[in-house]
Amino acid sequence: MSHWTWEYEGYDPAAEQLREALCTLGNGYFATRGAVPECRAGLTHYPATYAAGVYDRLESTVAGRRVANEDMVNLPNWLLLRFRLRPADHSAGPWFSPDVWQPTGHRHVLDLRRGTLTRTFRIRDDEGRVLGVEQIRLVHMADPHLAALRTVFTAENWSGEIEIESGLDGQVSNGNVHRYRALDGRHVVQVRTGAREPGTIWLTCRTRTSDIGVAMAARTVVGGRPPASSELRPARRRAVHRLVVPLTPGRPVTVEKTVALHTSRDTAISDPLGAVLDRVSAAGDFPALLGGHAAAWERLWRRADIEVPGRAGRVLRLHLFHVLQTLSPHTADLDVGVPARGLHGEAYRGHVFWDELFVLPYLNLHFPEVSRALLDYRHRRLERACRSAAAMGRRGAMYPWQSGSDGREETQERHLNPRSGRWLPDHSRLQHHVNSAVAYNVWQYCEATGDTEFLHTRGAEMLVQIARFWADLAVLDPTTGRYRIRGVVGPDEYHDAYPGAALPGLDDNAYTNVTAAWVLARALDLVERLPVWRRDELLDRIGLHGDAFPRWEEVSRRLTVPFHQGVISQFAGYDDLAELDWDAYRARYDSIRRLDRILEAEGDTVNRYKASKQADVLMLGYLFSPAELRDLFRRLGYELEDEVWRRTVDYYLRRTSHGSTLSGLVHGLVLAKARRGGAWQYIQEALEADIADVQGGTTGEGVHLGAMAGTLDLVQRGLTGLETREDALWLDPVPLPALSSYGFSLRYRGHWGVSVRRRRGSLRIGVPASEESSIRVMLPDRAVTLAPGETCTLVLSETESARSGRPDPDPGS
Repeated sequence: MSHWTWEYEGYDPAAEQLREALCTLGNGYFATRGAVPECRAGLTHYPATYAAGVYDRLESTVAGRRVANEDMVNLPNWLLLRFRLRPADHSAGPWFSPDVWQPTGHRHVLDLRRGTLTRTFRIRDDEGRVLGVEQIRLVHMADPHLAALRTVFTAENWSGEIEIESGLDGQVSNGNVHRYRALDGRHVVQVRTGAREPGTIWLTCRTRTSDIGVAMAARTVVGGRPPASSELRPARRRAVHRLVVPLTPGRPVTVEKTVALHTSRDTAISDPLGAVLDRVSAAGDFPALLGGHAAAWERLWRRADIEVPGRAGRVLRLHLFHVLQTLSPHTADLDVGVPARGLHGEAYRGHVFWDELFVLPYLNLHFPEVSRALLDYRHRRLERACRSAAAMGRRGAMYPWQSGSDGREETQERHLNPRSGRWLPDHSRLQHHVNSAVAYNVWQYCEATGDTEFLHTRGAEMLVQIARFWADLAVLDPTTGRYRIRGVVGPDEYHDAYPGAALPGLDDNAYTNVTAAWVLARALDLVERLPVWRRDELLDRIGLHGDAFPRWEEVSRRLTVPFHQGVISQFAGYDDLAELDWDAYRARYDSIRRLDRILEAEGDTVNRYKASKQADVLMLGYLFSPAELRDLFRRLGYELEDEVWRRTVDYYLRRTSHGSTLSGLVHGLVLAKARRGGAWQYIQEALEADIADVQGGTTGEGVHLGAMAGTLDLVQRGLTGLETREDALWLDPVPLPALSSYGFSLRYRGHWGVSVRRRRGSLRIGVPASEESSIRVMLPDRAVTLAPGETCTLVLSETESARSGRPDPDPGS
């Protein structure tokens, strides 16, 4: 096993769905789970293919009520390929199944460098015949509409025939998430199949309500020996190419299956079926496809690879691999957001949450064109967000907590507690802080790229409308002279109401209020900096008058931040809640990550306790540097002294159950920034969250993309203290002995391949030769300017703060 491969030995039915998620292959346009090709969906396996942005909405009856849910659709299964050894009398033997045949030497190798999944095994039948099988698959990174599977059969001690079925299966539904199985998951309808000689089968279908057309075509070719027979068999919901191939000892036979996928959402096509037939017929053989695919991956790695020694480095590269499979350069051509669980499974129904807050900061410095496309997804839904705000009597834009196809609120109104079996009200749509996440991403993208055209147009429209919403939502409390934001839910998610309250929502969530103040301040800065003609055009078009800005200024300086016992309160009244007996619950349950479900099953509610699912107040320390956070609080009229922040961190560390994979990431970086012990423990948890399935079965439903991208950004920005602001790169390295060496390259403004290399005691920055202007690098105590072709070594003190910088005597080395 190397830094570039992940290997899975043996066949373990209990672990198959986890492996299938982690062995997913994709290219940003579509992805296919790493299921074995001969299987169909069931309790052990879940073969599935998802195309980015393909959603469908269905109604179901839940707890006696009709509810509508929009889901990312499980498309027809292109991977299907099964085989059986034919007895000497040519009768039909059993099809191979790993559950029945118990293969030996069963092994999967996920090759991150080339983006392939290879499977090898041997089987022995009742007659003693031994067959060796090797399968390698890819989802093409150069041509986003192609995938391929090559299977090599080798008879070791016998001669005879093997029967092979290569299929396209339209008999699929959404069933990856057990707790959703009471809901209608039959999204694929109007399945048609057909064939085109000499060796192509095809399938078309539509989604039930969104009416998206989907087409697949598969070309199956035998190499080594000609087949004894070849028959194309289109059926009602399944098309099959059946082959009988002779085998002799030691002479491998290769079966190459090449597949094309198009949907009616695609551009530059006449119709999906015509497009897939044309594309699959023009595709090269498997070696040619593999060559182009591997070359595309090599280009991606040059732009994005991260170098960290040891196991942490292996995990980080796996995380990057899955981020790039969900959000590749192909994503820049699509109208899609960041699916919180990637294109790897059906958890959260494929919806877009605030996870882009953890994803875009990494992409900004490697694939800014992808970041811009993801922000365009938000901008196209700005009108809908404004309509949502108006529906609740507010001005501006209110983005939904969960987004899908068209920008309406997709958050379910009821959710199932699998511990109690009860369907409960879901108030997570009150997490209006998603607004601030959108604004933060707009600002960070523009700071990293210098894209003033976007900032002054679409970015300004989003930022101003979000600020408008916060200003309108804030209400002046005459008793304190401060503004308050009431009836929200914070990032914690455990607390959605006060104990015994008739209505959901909490008042003055600190994270919500502080980030709202930040948005208002940024919007005011931007409006001031806009060219006069653009400012007048924007304000006129959205009906905003200049007399609104004094109120924005006032709200941005007088929003309430609650405190208690010398720490920042998560929300007003937090100190009135009861303390939880953490030791008792840890002793009673194997895991208390989902404490909310445990308490509800006991007839209690987490709303009564000082207990958090994940970082809430501490998210402020994740988003903002210590200096910026102090300035924010000072603007609001509070002094955030180091001791107050230290007590706040300690307070919530003791009261958090880490029911989200984002929690360890945030806590780890906050501790590292504060030069505190314990950071590595939380960072390790974030690194292991998916590969170890720390939440007990959730990874099989899709990877946690925000946590994966967040670990990459933890190295890129967190440990270096890297900020992109005021037309400069700001650095203030953070000490973390377990990750004291690392390296990566980034794209900053017009510079491609700015290298950052950390070694114990120094930080080396290199700017590639170009015609671009110099880069300003700002340290805590000085500034260094690097011209293209120069390299600079920053010597770090024992406290890991950059104290000096000197250009190398050999610039450009």
